Amino acid sequence: MASEFFILGLTTDGKQFRPSDWAERLCGVMSCFRPAGSGGRNAHLQYSPLVRPTITNGVKAVVVNETLKEIEPMAYHFVRQFATDNKLQMVDACHVPLPGDKT
Repeated sequence: MASEFFILGLTTDGKQFRPSDWAERLCGVMSCFRPAGSGGRNAHLQYSPLVRPTITNGVKAVVVNETLKEIEPMAYHFVRQFATDNKLQMVDACHVPLPGDKT
């Protein structure tokens, strides 16, 4: 299972990041970076499975899959630098097994 991390829409001092659609904008810019063969005919209309918006604990966030680093290191560096430049919190994701999950 590939590891992931979250970029939270909260600055390191706890303030909400603006503009309110920052996550969708960032994911839109990153939509072309995807595993080969994913997305199909309408891939240009979808977020990349490697960089996708979400909400966690009521906070807008972006989930970044570490596979992005292998596919396009500069794109991976871009999202990390975006978070750093804007003083956004980054949190490693962890796998929480569901009841009956054997992984």
